[in-house]
Amino acid sequence: MDIPKDFLNKEFLSQFKTEEDVSKFLTDLHAKVLEQMLEGEMDSHLGYEKHSSEGTNSGNSRNGKYPKKIRTHYGESVIEVPRDRQGEFEPTVVPKHQSRGLSIEKLVISLYAKGMSVSDIEEEMKEIYGISLSTSAISVITNKVTQAATEWQNRPLESLYLIVWMDGIVFKVRDQGKVINKTVYLCVGLNKEGIKEVLGMWVGKSESSSFWTGVLTDLKARGVEDILVTVTDNLNGFTDSIKAVFPNATTQICVVHQIRNSCRYVVWKEKKEFTSDLKNIYNAPTKESAASELDLFDQKWGKKYPYAIRSWRVNWEELTAFFDFPVEIRKIIYTTNLIENLNGKIRKYTRNKLSFPNDDALKKAVFLSLTEIQKSWDQPIWNWGLIFNQFLTIFENRIQV
Repeated sequence: MDIPKDFLNKEFLSQFKTEEDVSKFLTDLHAKVLEQMLEGEMDSHLGYEKHSSEGTNSGNSRNGKYPKKIRTHYGESVIEVPRDRQGEFEPTVVPKHQSRGLSIEKLVISLYAKGMSVSDIEEEMKEIYGISLSTSAISVITNKVTQAATEWQNRPLESLYLIVWMDGIVFKVRDQGKVINKTVYLCVGLNKEGIKEVLGMWVGKSESSSFWTGVLTDLKARGVEDILVTVTDNLNGFTDSIKAVFPNATTQICVVHQIRNSCRYVVWKEKKEFTSDLKNIYNAPTKESAASELDLFDQKWGKKYPYAIRSWRVNWEELTAFFDFPVEIRKIIYTTNLIENLNGKIRKYTRNKLSFPNDDALKKAVFLSLTEIQKSWDQPIWNWGLIFNQFLTIFENRIQV
């Protein structure tokens, strides 16, 4: 649609005979503006403009468009949304699975959530969307996130979680003039509906079992009365911290973490054979046969790598807790892969941040990342009906249906 330079031109205005004509024009105009903004976003995503020679052999390119019905202040309309060949394009101005375009405030927060700095957002708003917004105004908008994050962190939780995965992710943060490592502690719970939920985030200087005790105490203060199974790495004292707050929880140490730690002591040329032999232990059908496989493993590797074997024996009860469950439950509790995948997605959203100026900025960025990630967590985990019935059978006195 061509928009006249003089909007009040009599010839232009003469085409509007009724209020419906004006409404239709504004609806079409808004749709065209959104389409132009989407094209700008696609240019930014691919790194080159449409029909540019820079796109040749770039590894990704436009792949047509698809229609999308949207609702605006002026009514419903259908717009054409561009897509890329690799399926990685995530539009901001009209997000996937939403039928409304973003307000400027939501647009700014969405860009910030994707890891852009305040100055980057100012430039993006001007170059792609044609909107002039000062860095101070953008800061005011993003600072509203802090209150939302605080409310989210202090919200009441459910009384029971069937599984809670726990892990930490390290970031660079400026502290008293120095850039140091700080850990964001994360807990993901699985509720009785089979839905995953990030229970909270906590920032500390380094991962320790004593800090985790504080995290678990906070969960209890917010309403969690019981956890059936916890899944963690093999941090010293972690199991004791869990038992101090949730004494009835079954504690499972991540087998994948254990394998990684064991391989630290193995020379490179033997790692493939070493890890292959380890599979015989955790792939065993029962706990007893797993113990026999560990003995065979010890006979082969024990003299050369005694510390690696000792670590398996010291942590044996927590490493093999998953054998007490049916296969369907074993698959989701023997490793912290779920929360490690979450950490990887957080890294994706925050990769532009080499370091954070303070803890508040770190919390804000991680909270926004979690908000984006959890948008897809609206369905129960696969095979939930069967898994929940297995939990009911095993923990019939601890699950209130």
